[in-house]
Amino acid sequence: MIAAATIALIVAAVMSAARLFYGPTFYDRVLAVNSFGTKTVLFLAAFAALIGRPDAIDIALLYALINFVATIAILKFFRYRTFDVALSRMGSSAPENAGSTQQGAGAEDDGDLS
Repeated sequence: MIAAATIALIVAAVMSAARLFYGPTFYDRVLAVNSFGTKTVLFLAAFAALIGRPDAIDIALLYALINFVATIAILKFFRYRTFDVALSRMGSSAPENAGSTQQGAGAEDDGDLS
């Protein structure tokens, strides 16, 4: 049963690789890489169960985390063309506002709930 699942995962990974090379847009290719990474994680878990080494599942979980972070980083980079978007969109730098307190928080809110 696990051997059949492993073979099915390999076939699905080959299909994802085909989408990676023939995808019409950049986002199709990123989705294919993410899907390929997910199938790799599932393959590693199934292979670990097949050979009777459940400690290899930790490696699969680590690879899943790396896959997720890499996908988010790639999409953020190609959207903003930089990795420091959060810092550049802040109105002022942290050292200038370090000692200030907000007086009358919510004073600018008109209370309009419509």
